[in-house]
Amino acid sequence: MFENLTDRLEGVFKKLRGHGKLTEENIQESMREVRMALLEADVNLNVVKQFIATVTEKAVGLEVSQALSPGQQIIKIVHEELVALLGGNTEQIRLDGRQPVIIMMAGLQGSGKTTTSGKLARMLKNKGRRPYLVPADVYRPAAIEQLQILGGKIDVPVHPSTPETKPVDICRQAVAVAREKNYDTLIIDTAGRLHVDELLMGELKEIQTAIKPSEILFVADAMTGQDAVTVASKFNQDLEITGIVLTKMEGDARGGAALSIKNITGKPIKFTGVGEGLDALEIFHPDRTASRILGMGDVLTLIERAEAVVDKKKADKLINKLRQNTFTLEDFLDQIQQIKKMGSLEQILGMIPGINKLKQLKDAPQPNEKELSKTEAIIRSMTKKERHNYAIINTSRRQRIATGSGTDVADVNRVIKSYSTMLKMMQKMRGKPGLITGQKRRKLPKGLRKS
Repeated sequence: MFENLTDRLEGVFKKLRGHGKLTEENIQESMREVRMALLEADVNLNVVKQFIATVTEKAVGLEVSQALSPGQQIIKIVHEELVALLGGNTEQIRLDGRQPVIIMMAGLQGSGKTTTSGKLARMLKNKGRRPYLVPADVYRPAAIEQLQILGGKIDVPVHPSTPETKPVDICRQAVAVAREKNYDTLIIDTAGRLHVDELLMGELKEIQTAIKPSEILFVADAMTGQDAVTVASKFNQDLEITGIVLTKMEGDARGGAALSIKNITGKPIKFTGVGEGLDALEIFHPDRTASRILGMGDVLTLIERAEAVVDKKKADKLINKLRQNTFTLEDFLDQIQQIKKMGSLEQILGMIPGINKLKQLKDAPQPNEKELSKTEAIIRSMTKKERHNYAIINTSRRQRIATGSGTDVADVNRVIKSYSTMLKMMQKMRGKPGLITGQKRRKLPKGLRKS
């Protein structure tokens, strides 16, 4: 999402590295460029003015460390202010106090409320909660059925709402059921409109008064930019929301909503939607997001994503295969699938510190999602015997695999060559301190000895 802003800011800091020290002149010049970068990212004008004024004041004041270079000094200050702009501290939903905890999802139609309700239920279930999904949108066609389908996918019970029942009555009934069946968390998917109107807000306020939710989360589409901020302000004025969920953060939006919404509404971003899957909901961390914007990566989120998708038993089994030189194309396919579960290659690479500098090099390889999918299709088109012993893949087999995967023989050759090269590298790594060690050296598989 923040790629363009990141590139612009890195350009500003690169210019500063050419100066021996910070002066009022080069600070003002840098801040003009930062201002333009933020405005191009669709950040609210008043927020930009306040941000630039604060950074400028700190840069020319005594808070600048004399031990840092001009570029590092500005980066340090900008990072601190970006963290503050994004909310400062990580804030999660409140799950203590009165039981059941009631979470009311609000927002405009199309913002992703229903899907986000399912994602949140899955997240809470994985943390040991007993969530209960409540469809309270009786207007949008199939809204109730959509939540029922999502509940079925994550094995979370869904309240049997009907379109004939008033939304406030549905919510009252759901609270009674939750108390009876010991569900500790209600997630209520309310109706939306294409725009804010009195009928919508009146219905939401009626539900709020009747069930007194612990949390009212406003769900906003990050792709709508400043419109999302304006609508959030209106919802907050009428309902007093407790937090914000920004959806479609994996898209190519400029990032203005994320950088403006906390400052304008005073309410923290608590979650972000980073994909279409029901596992694609993340707790929002202002410091990590600020680091990502400045091209510093986000190693902690990368580790958390890896931990969420990696099976411990499979990982141990893979290590043994690497040690014993029995890593097959079947295992290669499994690793590709695990990588895809972590997100797009662009997202994953964006979390690695310094990757933006590498991407700017002339001959640097660029992430290619299509190539990854092509590799997966090629391996899937192989027989089980071929995956376990690629040496048997002769010319006619390669042609069959290419036809079956919709690729060329050259693509099949490339995948096999990449795999064999990887095996050779692993074999060289065995026995070196800190690398793949621990067992007696074995001969390579027949396929590798032949190549």
